[in-house]
Amino acid sequence: MKKLILGVLLAAVPLAAMSSSAVHLDSANIDLSDQASLQRGAKYYFNYCAGCHSLKYMRYNRMGRDLGLTDQQVMDNLMFAGKKIGSNITIAMDPAQSTAWFGVAPPDLTLMVRTKKQGIDWLYSYLRSFYVDPSRPWGVNNIVFPDVGMPHVLWEQQGFQTAVFREETDEYGIKRKIFERFDLETPGELTPPEYDGMIGDLVNFLAYTAEPMKLERQQLGIYVLLFLAVFFVLAYLLKKEYWKDVH
Repeated sequence: MKKLILGVLLAAVPLAAMSSSAVHLDSANIDLSDQASLQRGAKYYFNYCAGCHSLKYMRYNRMGRDLGLTDQQVMDNLMFAGKKIGSNITIAMDPAQSTAWFGVAPPDLTLMVRTKKQGIDWLYSYLRSFYVDPSRPWGVNNIVFPDVGMPHVLWEQQGFQTAVFREETDEYGIKRKIFERFDLETPGELTPPEYDGMIGDLVNFLAYTAEPMKLERQQLGIYVLLFLAVFFVLAYLLKKEYWKDVH
């Protein structure tokens, strides 16, 4: 029993160290009712992400209808592979080749914001947290997702930034590097606030693809609660009328 307790305590040491080094996630503050933002996010996805990442659970025509676009606008501006308007948004990249290039096949993004805890804020922080790291195959690393296999595809917009760390020794005697800030090394085409706005639009669009019915669901929920409130009053009055002779 003593050995078992000792083993559990020793295992808890690295776990405690890991939990204390969690990366802070910035709030995305998205707005699914902002149709202009969703349209810009769709543009950024198809221009920068669609070469590697699919949205296989979303159809072109459904997306266009929800974003206030006609089928012709979708075909002229967002469809580059000659597919039909009712097709799902898939990619032509072979998973075996992408695995050879990146070490793992790029994931589908349809449900990305729902697959991770704090998914919206996680994705928003992740896309803003690439930094120069010559030791990595693509020359960049990421604070939110260390040693990620994805290159920084938006480097032209953001530029290149370096990460500043400080070293700390925790209560268990383990030395850890603590992230402090980013320093912009090479400016990009966008200023930092403009780049943050771009990523916000992209994440807003991906949040929409993860749950296209969210706004309608929330609206329906309000109607249901209003109905239940009215029904409760009627049911209470009926109960009083039915039981008045008994009481």
